[in-house]
Amino acid sequence: MSNPLYARLQATAQRLIAKYGQAGVVTRLTPPDPILGGEPVPTPYPATLVPMAYEARYIDGTTIRSGDMHIYISSVGLAIEPTVGDIVTANGTDYAIVNGDPNKYDGVTNVVFIVQGRTAS
Repeated sequence: MSNPLYARLQATAQRLIAKYGQAGVVTRLTPPDPILGGEPVPTPYPATLVPMAYEARYIDGTTIRSGDMHIYISSVGLAIEPTVGDIVTANGTDYAIVNGDPNKYDGVTNVVFIVQGRTAS
């Protein structure tokens, strides 16, 4: 059962992201059929998000590189849980998710998705 505290935190996160954020897209690439082959199939999911550059003190050159973005994604209305390998489109740029923190404290309610995005090549 969902904890009411986390439902309120989710609503607060959604309200702040809607106020200060922008429309974006989380794209999941479905791998090709292992027998028939083919190309990966991209499936876009509309999202509301806030992309922010990392502060210089957090950039170490290995785990967090210059140009990486700290992206807060509202969990409200998002059909998937963003994971490593997904692509987030924000500010007209595609960012590959290289690390993520789902913030699912009670194991049921996704409060907000916080991911690290690296410019996709």
